[in-house]
Amino acid sequence: MPRLRIGSRGSQLALWQANHIGARLRAQGHEVDITTIKTTGDRIQDVPLAHVGTKGMFTKEIEEALAAGYVDLAVHSLKDLPTTLPAGFALAAITQRDDPRDVFISSRFSAPGDLPEGATVGTSSLRRQAQLRALRPDLQVIPLRGNIDTRMRKMREQLDAIVLSAAGLQRLQLSAPHLYYFSIDEMCPAAGQGTLAIEVREGDVSTSNAVAMLDHARTRIAITAERAALERLGGGCQVPIGIHAAFASPAGEDLLLNAIVASPDGSELLRHAEIGCEPVPLGYAAAEALIAAGADRILGAVYGADAAIPQQP
Repeated sequence: MPRLRIGSRGSQLALWQANHIGARLRAQGHEVDITTIKTTGDRIQDVPLAHVGTKGMFTKEIEEALAAGYVDLAVHSLKDLPTTLPAGFALAAITQRDDPRDVFISSRFSAPGDLPEGATVGTSSLRRQAQLRALRPDLQVIPLRGNIDTRMRKMREQLDAIVLSAAGLQRLQLSAPHLYYFSIDEMCPAAGQGTLAIEVREGDVSTSNAVAMLDHARTRIAITAERAALERLGGGCQVPIGIHAAFASPAGEDLLLNAIVASPDGSELLRHAEIGCEPVPLGYAAAEALIAAGADRILGAVYGADAAIPQQP
């Protein structure tokens, strides 16, 4: 079998994810190498992610290495991948979803409701910041950058709590004295959260065939609905939009999609739930309902007047 070269970011979590995929490919008889690539999002550490203002901030340089033939496949956190891939690339596999929720982490407080008035909570995500402020307007929500170890250290030394993705915490087997897992209703996850994406060059049949066994069909269906809603809302990975779809029953065909759009200060939060069995129409319907309720106005203020929600053709 041909040797497969995986492109990945160099963070502890990204390398865990690349090695996890590598181990599954090795179990199929492939030789695997992992190449670490620094992305725009990795280089800019002194600016909140919401202010960087570029889609693909964690994927562009990896895609350039993929296009140049330096690597054969890229492993991404799916929530970081733009809804429309650049020309020449294909999403060859979407892995079975791990825990999609967000988790509250603290050395002293067992849940958000236990925090004193004016407590400090750190997170990197504008989506989490907005929902935290909606839940607790009194909190001081602090933009937080760095890898998971750095964020955990800041939680112990400087902050009352932080909020991270549950999947990232679980993959690295990290813990803290107090963990509180938000329900989907309390804090709607990012589209694709908890899932890995395997990106390849379009037309690379050999690599596509090699990674096909990583694809989880029912997860792909749910993710397709989420990304359709995100695309219609004009969103990327750093917007105050939460979208989560899951099958309403283990063997059923109906998906339940929950979506929120929030103002960054949490003063306004729009919520919509939609059920359907066709993922793309379901995602579009949920997005249109939010737009009708005022999401275009909220997101227009976030994106700026020149980057408002695109009109349907």
